[in-house]
Amino acid sequence: MADNGFEQVFPLGDTNDAYAENFVGQSYLAPLTGGSVPVSNVSFEPGCRNNWHIHHGTGGGGDQILLCTAGSGWYQAEGEDPVSMTPGTAIRVPAGIKHWHGAKADTWFSHLAFITPGEGVGNEWLEPVTDEVYGDLPENGAYA
Repeated sequence: MADNGFEQVFPLGDTNDAYAENFVGQSYLAPLTGGSVPVSNVSFEPGCRNNWHIHHGTGGGGDQILLCTAGSGWYQAEGEDPVSMTPGTAIRVPAGIKHWHGAKADTWFSHLAFITPGEGVGNEWLEPVTDEVYGDLPENGAYA
């Protein structure tokens, strides 16, 4: 259990300072594996979310996999309804899809994240998810 009372299986990690400019709020990063398919536990304080972004890659690479392990959060692809994520939710984000993910307003959220290996794999960070867009999300999980 983290000092904040948020229970999760994987370590909370350190503050995600390297990517702080791409988040609204505080996130934490705990790298779990290295090698050709690095896996990290990413945790978000209530209300924290990352900016819109796109993962690029070819040859099967660049897909992002998100596996919710604790708390409750949101995933949203551009032009689609938000998806409520709770422990056990698995999301595959195909390469080239503009999207964001983060905690709900009143709860912590953690997910494992990894990118499928391939050619030209990279990440393009875009604009923040505005408070207006975030504030319009249905906290009751109506889109789950």
